[in-house]
Amino acid sequence: MKKLLLLLCIVCTLSSCYYRSNSPRGSYARGADLSWLTEMESDSVSFYNLNGEQQDCLDLLQSIGMNAVRFRVWVNHTTGWCNKDEVVEKSIRAARKGLRIMIDFHYSDNFADPQQQNIPLAWREYDFDLLCAAVREHTLDVLQTLKENRVYVEWVQVGNETTNGMLWPIGKLTDGAENTDGCWERYATLTEVGYQACKEVFPKTTVIVHIDNAYMYRGWFFENLKKFGAHFDMIGLSHYPMMLAWNGGKSWQEMNTLADANIRRLIAEYHKPVMVAEVGTSQDNDSLAAQVMQDFVNRIADIDSCAGIFYWEPECYNQWKPKEYDALGWGPYLMGAFTEEGKPAPAMQIMLAEK
Repeated sequence: MKKLLLLLCIVCTLSSCYYRSNSPRGSYARGADLSWLTEMESDSVSFYNLNGEQQDCLDLLQSIGMNAVRFRVWVNHTTGWCNKDEVVEKSIRAARKGLRIMIDFHYSDNFADPQQQNIPLAWREYDFDLLCAAVREHTLDVLQTLKENRVYVEWVQVGNETTNGMLWPIGKLTDGAENTDGCWERYATLTEVGYQACKEVFPKTTVIVHIDNAYMYRGWFFENLKKFGAHFDMIGLSHYPMMLAWNGGKSWQEMNTLADANIRRLIAEYHKPVMVAEVGTSQDNDSLAAQVMQDFVNRIADIDSCAGIFYWEPECYNQWKPKEYDALGWGPYLMGAFTEEGKPAPAMQIMLAEK
């Protein structure tokens, strides 16, 4: 009996030791991916509230409505940013402020998206079984470290924009819906391994499978995930309505309309909530960006099972560029939502307003 009481005390202590969130689990998320924040701070970039006073970026965004933050994690990036230890540090900082946490596993040493899903260098020689083991151990390692540091992770992305699979070439989806040479079996297995690792550390965490282009209906993707045995709790989508080069020249009005219809259809067909895990607008015209965001936010606010929205790296302004962009030969990121003065732009204020 004494051992049982001791065990119950330990369980109760562990369950109540997380930093307290200011917004209840499952409520509408108004968030941002701020993975570059600490790198920007190391470059002496400052942030200012709407009164022009210098302020911690998390504090000022929280003051205008942000209740959640998303951080990507790479396996071993050469610059040291967004690796496990750095992500844990940022997550502790955010959790102490009462922000809800989403962790976005890229399972790569750099950006993973539909154009690139490269196996981390340390895993490069692994066969499929070893790769599954590596996904499991990496996921467990990051999440367990967060748990030990009193950070509760509300959402976990198992992969980032995995429309074409992940961990190429082993987990690559070569022909969309076609199970070419067992590609869907491998990708679904990798996803399931990540899912089970998440639940092992945080049984109640919401596991997200995330793809790009919210305006495109891809029912075959989620149908195959189910068919080949992968579990997921939520659908994550990216939406960049002002990027004409990405969207086949469609207007932002058409993009928002299509995304609205697609979100509703996915919810109805797969009985899963949808999170807009990434959204971004152009910095070229603050008033137009605000109009685009207002239209989109109004649309998704009417969808009961839309779980929320996260702006991707809104804190970028004045053409700041991360070190990995220099290494890749890319220009600065131009879809942030801060003004040239380092204040939250109207689009960000609209997105973070109460639903």
